Formats: sequence, C-alpha cells, structure tokens
Amino acid sequence: MKTEAEAHGTWILVVDDDAGLAATLKEFLSREGYNVEVALSAAEAVAVQAANPRISLALIDLIMPLTDGLSLTDQLRRRDPNLTVVIMTGYGTIETAIEAIKRGAEDYITKPFDYEAVRKKIARLTEVVELRERVAQLESNLERHACFENIVCVSAAMERVLERARLAAASDASVLIVGETGTGKEMLARAIHAASQRARMPFVPVNSGALPHELVESELFGFRRGAFTGAYADAPGLFSTASGGTIFLDEIGEMPKDVQVKLLRVLQEHEVRPVGSSRSVRIDVRVVSATNRGLSELRSTFLREDLYFRIATVVLQVPPLRTRQEDILVLSQHFATRAARRYGREIVLSRTAHELLLAYPLPGNVRELESLIESAAAVSVEDPQTITDKDLRPLLSEISPAASLPSTMDQPFSMEQMERLTIQQALRVSDGNRTKAASLLGISRDTLYRKLRQYGN
Repeated sequence: MKTEAEAHGTWILVVDDDAGLAATLKEFLSREGYNVEVALSAAEAVAVQAANPRISLALIDLIMPLTDGLSLTDQLRRRDPNLTVVIMTGYGTIETAIEAIKRGAEDYITKPFDYEAVRKKIARLTEVVELRERVAQLESNLERHACFENIVCVSAAMERVLERARLAAASDASVLIVGETGTGKEMLARAIHAASQRARMPFVPVNSGALPHELVESELFGFRRGAFTGAYADAPGLFSTASGGTIFLDEIGEMPKDVQVKLLRVLQEHEVRPVGSSRSVRIDVRVVSATNRGLSELRSTFLREDLYFRIATVVLQVPPLRTRQEDILVLSQHFATRAARRYGREIVLSRTAHELLLAYPLPGNVRELESLIESAAAVSVEDPQTITDKDLRPLLSEISPAASLPSTMDQPFSMEQMERLTIQQALRVSDGNRTKAASLLGISRDTLYRKLRQYGN
C-alpha cells in the first residue's frame, strides 16, 4: 500500500555535511514513502534544487563549513519562495534555530534525532505543502472561471446563475432571486446593480419581513407631516430614496397583502403617493426582489399573482451550497485567506477540515461557512496556520443544530424540518426572546409567531 507521501509525490532535500547522518535520514524518509535527494554542502544543495524543481521541502543542517544553514535558507528561498525549510540543529544552538525561523524556516528539529518526532513533524509539514499547492490550484481554477462582480464560485450550476444575472444587469428588467437563507441573494442583487447602468445611483436594501406592519406603507412610500401621530416632518420613503437606482425587496413574500396592492400600482405607474398626500411623486426605480420560499409556494400563498408577474420578469434560482461542493472548497479557502490578512498570518484548511465541510449539510449556506471559517481561524488549537476538523467540529454544534444530522445526508431532512431546527436554534441562542430570535433569523416577529404556531411550539 502506498503512503500518503507516495500518493502525492513529495520530494525532500536533505542537506548535511555529515554523509553518514544524511544517508541514515534519507533511508528513514524513503521508508516513509518520500522521494529524497541528498546534498553534502550548500553549493551542492543549490545545484540539486536547480536540477529538481519538484523539491518542496528541505531539511538543512544549521552548522556547515563555508555556508551555514541560515545563508543557505536565504539562497534556496530566493529561488523558490514557496520552499518549506526545516533547520536541523544541536540542543546548544536552539536560539539560532529560532532566528532561522524568523528568516523564513518553517520549523526546526534537534540532534540527536527522535525519529518518531521527525516523522510526525515532516508529515505535518508535508500536508501544509500539499494544502498550499491545492490552494494555488483552487485559485488558478477560480481565475479561469468567469465570476460576476467579485462573487466567488467555480461550479457550473452557479456559473449559469451568474451568466443570467449578467444578462439581466444589462437590461432594466425586474429580477426575482430565489434561494435558501444564507445563499447570498443580497450579494447577487448588489452585483446586478453594480453591473447595470444604474451603478452610480443608490442601492437601497429593504427587509420586507422586518418592517412593522403598521409602518410598511409609510416606510416604502413616504409620508407627509401630520399624516399620523409622530409624523412631525415630511419623509421621502425608500422608493423615492432609491430613485434612479435599485431597490432590493428582500423576503418579498412577507409583505402584507394590502401593501402588495399599492406596490403593484407603484410598479405599473412609476409613481408613489406618500401617506397623507393627495399628490403622487414620479420615481425611476429598478426592483430586485428575493425570497427563501419555493416559487410555487410564493405564488400560491404569499404573493398576489399579478404582483408576481411584475417582479419576476427574470427569475434567478441560487442553488444551496451543499449541492455545489466545489464551491465549498473555493469559498472556504477564500474566507481563510481573508482571515489570514486580518490576523497577519497564513491560514490553510487541512484535508480533514475539507472532508468535514463537504460532509456537513451547511444549512446556513455561504453565510454559515463564512462564520465557521472565521471562528475557526480565530481559535485554531494545534496550529495557528492550519484549520483542522478538530477546530471546526465544536463550532458545528454551536452554530447550528443541523451539526447533529447524519454527515452523509443519506436521509435528507425536508425544508420544513430544517426550518424548524433553525428556529429552535435561534430561540436557544436568544434565550427564548422571540423578538431577538426573529431578528437573528431575518424575519418579522409576526412571521416567527406564525411559524411557531405552525410547528406547534
């Protein structure tokens, strides 16, 4: 059976002027499945590196004649900045080894060798090397794929959505974005706005479900002074604020039916009438809407059919993240790279972390993945440069109750079950405060109460 090193063809350069020790180390590493080159001097090491560009890891003796390990580290890394270097040193020169790490070495090992410790250390560093190469491949793959306004994806399913979004952006058609919570519907709406001729004008997001029922009309269409108690001055309303640009009506299905009638008239007549006014105001607004409900449910239960046809000239259905696993890998590293810039260190995901994320259903989609990676980067336990499955597992149960679902998803949960679990988690996080739970879920309190009655809570 091939070892992991053989499967990935890892090449190691051993540099030591002690020929016997170098030969012993080569034999040991070869038995572990690595491909090993040996150099007995700095000059020979430079020549071997030039002849074999596949070398990705070098074990360098700190004390050598003519050129020491520090200087050789500088030389080899000038030729290959991605080369991983491990310094070999005696116990009496550990301080110098630490200096070598400051100058670019990854780690050090002490003589005489504890070969079990050497095996573990090389295995860990080899995985880091392979992860870096995999990240580079993912980034290269990402560059080859068409993205839309900085939306990160490589999956064919998501690319089809972005291509339709790109075409829709060139027109002034109303767009309805359909997708589960956390799939990035608002980001897509912003991308459509940014790629349109309205890009220099306002983009106004509105959470239709979060607006108090009695204030929806005045918030959307404005009001005149004295229209109701507390109306001490004229207010333009969100549609007038967005005039010339784009208004994004998130969770459009949560909008009250009586307001839907007035919204339909606004879209037909291109004018709004502020509450308390007898005159209408002309507006020029593009409408992009979004919903986390299915289209048939939206049309049959939550939205007037005539309004549906007004807002759904173009329908974009964003697939859930669990159905496009290649995007999980790219996005997880994208979020890790962003965290690395914030924390001032390199951060990669281990193979076990990737496997866990691919098995996990990610009910919160991109938003949950982003939270997972950022949290794990902040608290990575064993190695601050590597996020492992051990860093992620506690966060899965903490962030979502769906962490307890079968990781293989052999028996998928229904949308109703997933929604119920998510509501239960929001109530736990908010200590039973339903107003706070509704805010966490991005829905109105009335909607939450209706859901609780529906599920018998």
